[in-house]
Amino acid sequence: MEKGFIQVYTGNGKGKSTAAIGLVIRAAGFGYKSYFLMLMKEFPYNEIKIFELLKNFISFAQVGKDDFVFRKELPSEDERLKIKNALDDFVNKMLSNEFQILVLDEIFVAIYFGLTTTEELLKIINLKPKNVELILTGRYCPKEIYEIADLVTEMNEVKHYYQKGILARRGIES
Repeated sequence: MEKGFIQVYTGNGKGKSTAAIGLVIRAAGFGYKSYFLMLMKEFPYNEIKIFELLKNFISFAQVGKDDFVFRKELPSEDERLKIKNALDDFVNKMLSNEFQILVLDEIFVAIYFGLTTTEELLKIINLKPKNVELILTGRYCPKEIYEIADLVTEMNEVKHYYQKGILARRGIES
């Protein structure tokens, strides 16, 4: 890849992480290697099974819990440290020349809940090599990121069956 861009998938609608997953699977078909860091998702999501099948092309990590959100508490210092260490590792992977595509899944949600900052994300973005594609996902994208991203897609919820009390379905939402 000669020129890598910064892509953002944000908004209140469904499909942000799914778009990033589809992108790295498509890239694997082309022979690109990707690193997918899932923040605040330590649940056994089913895409991990596909990532494991494509482990020659897709590496991934799941770091951080989201249980504090449901308890309406601030994240613990331990959770903040886990995210900081994961982002440090992410930068090392981004600079390693091993991966053409790197994904920070739910990075904007992590910022929103105080696990990291917009400033820290901007530092990561500024370190991005020219030939690396960087994918950023999550609700609550900061305005500063909108301005520097090359592609911004907002997923807007028009209608969702969650509003009728239907919970996440295995194989569809998890």
